Amino acid sequence: MSKVKAMDLFAGCGGLCEGFEQSGLYETLACVEWEKAPCETLAKHLKEIWGIEDAYSRVLRFDIQRTDELFSGWIDEHYGENSGLDYLVGNQKVDIIIGGPPCQAYSIAGRVRDEYGMKNDYRNFLFESYMKVVTRYKPKAFVFENVPGILSAMPTGEPIIKIIQKTFDDAGYVVLSDLSKAVVDFSEYGVPQNRSRIIILGLSKEFFGEKANELLKQFYFSLLPSFKVQIKKTVRDAIGDLPKLFPVQEFKVGKKRYSHSFETNGLPNHNSRWHSERDQKIFAMLAQDIEDGENKFVSTDALKKLYTEVTGHVSNVHKYHVIRWDEPSNLIPAHLFKDGLRHIHPDPAQARSITVREAARLQGFPDNYEFIGTQADAYKMIGNAVPPIFSKILATAIYRLLFENNGDEYVVLQKS
Repeated sequence: MSKVKAMDLFAGCGGLCEGFEQSGLYETLACVEWEKAPCETLAKHLKEIWGIEDAYSRVLRFDIQRTDELFSGWIDEHYGENSGLDYLVGNQKVDIIIGGPPCQAYSIAGRVRDEYGMKNDYRNFLFESYMKVVTRYKPKAFVFENVPGILSAMPTGEPIIKIIQKTFDDAGYVVLSDLSKAVVDFSEYGVPQNRSRIIILGLSKEFFGEKANELLKQFYFSLLPSFKVQIKKTVRDAIGDLPKLFPVQEFKVGKKRYSHSFETNGLPNHNSRWHSERDQKIFAMLAQDIEDGENKFVSTDALKKLYTEVTGHVSNVHKYHVIRWDEPSNLIPAHLFKDGLRHIHPDPAQARSITVREAARLQGFPDNYEFIGTQADAYKMIGNAVPPIFSKILATAIYRLLFENNGDEYVVLQKS
């Protein structure tokens, strides 16, 4: 069976790509990402786990905003030298393009923190670069993933989602008319985490014609929901089998101090962070409070008061949160690399925040996914990723919707 040929833009460390590979139905032609650690992580995984020998050539580290060079090749002091996407794709047909531009400019939290409401952030318009690639290769379909906040973002005074929808339409693609219906709760699909994202499936007008709108309705309201789980996965399901791991004290090698231990208990990226003695006591107390059923520190007001008492600072949001054994985790964010106060391990004996490996499991990454770079790099790329558990479901659903097996070939649903 010939596989459907896919390209991944804003690939990060490969959360979307991993699910498409796991489905066994797609061939990854190329991935585009501009940060070094995610590129190295993705290329290493594609080669070592999926057997893609030229993975380091297929993962292109470059700024997608420099689209002409991305297509034709570049010689660059920062990004090195490459022949470009056109050379890599060659005479192959790109069937589907997947990816999601960075979401920080659209997120409600990001807009609250920024004094200008993220209106001046260049990332508001990275979708234009995404669509330039789509227009170049004219796939039969694309997947555009982002945060639900994109539905309310108005960096120019006009809803950005309307601008994006017009861009899709002008490029020759049909998407769901009411994109609020495209918001997906990943916890309903077996991801042990409360995380919602907008998943926009675009279908080529040229290829699908009048069938496009009906196919989209079938996808969102029938096919994709058929993959929902009956019982949500919990923190215990995800990390409950891991051996106990304790926070390091001040960790030094010579004169250099490290922020985490090198002890992994046999799992890659399963290193405990360094926490102050004060924080360890707070973590243990908060986790014990929940374990004993006292629940004195579960309200926002109680947690904000505790934070002020122990630090002398005032916060508008509560800084502490213990993830619950028997519930999905709270959102795993990219800024988890800054601190782990809102992702405290539920075992009071361990008195620490979650490790990179635990964050990865809560995002649905398999244990053979090794994250390259610093611990901060790893937390950041995991928080930015699409959970592979959902990505595999997405890949399978799209395949069933648009592609039918026919001997050793695949046949896309025919034009109207």
